[in-house]
Amino acid sequence: MENLKLDGSAKTPAISFQSVGKLELKGRSIPENSVEFYKPLNEWIDGYSKKPAAVTDVDVKLEYFNTSSSKCILDFFKKLESINGKGTEVKINWYFETDDEDMEEAGEDYQAIISLPFKMIQVDEI
Repeated sequence: MENLKLDGSAKTPAISFQSVGKLELKGRSIPENSVEFYKPLNEWIDGYSKKPAAVTDVDVKLEYFNTSSSKCILDFFKKLESINGKGTEVKINWYFETDDEDMEEAGEDYQAIISLPFKMIQVDEI
């Protein structure tokens, strides 16, 4: 399976999905059309789910995302839920900056909704 790599922009996060089980979203997620932006990510997960790594680490290092992105991120996490537990383990690492209560709360909200191991990681800067 090929890796997926997208450069970030002022409105979209950088994406690095590696078939060895290392997935990262980093930056800002305020695309004009969130559904269109996240479509190739979800398609990649669909393919990855056929032969996932034993452990999949998902690093979410977003400094900001809009409402439409939040729904797409939830859908993305739900796809990952379907992979977890079938001889594989999916772990979410949610990074947030020390003084960013909004992103900390967003991570806690996802943690409450998603049944995946969810680690909150406070950092000085994303």
